[in-house]
Amino acid sequence: MLYALQQITHYSLHLVFPGLIAWVFFREDWKKAWLIMLATMLVDLDHLVADPIFDPTRCGIGFHPLHSYYAISVYFLLFFFSRTKMIKILSVGLLLHMFTDYQDCLWMRLTI
Repeated sequence: MLYALQQITHYSLHLVFPGLIAWVFFREDWKKAWLIMLATMLVDLDHLVADPIFDPTRCGIGFHPLHSYYAISVYFLLFFFSRTKMIKILSVGLLLHMFTDYQDCLWMRLTI
């Protein structure tokens, strides 16, 4: 039951929450903003360099290169120092993605 709740939370945060953020903060271009934020899921391609590629007991934050604390710092800085709205939307999407993956790490602590 707990695993199902984790999956519902995870995919809701990956798919629905960015749409809500796009609607609230980027209302004039919310569809474009949502698609950009959904495209940030491409950072999960860094899982392909891991061995094994998928490990349900592994916390991706701090493990995968594009999920490292250095990368997260860059995503955070992009938000504050970006000059274009598209880069700001991209950084919001990346930060939401990292938050979503971090909550998986918290779920793992509950199940151990």
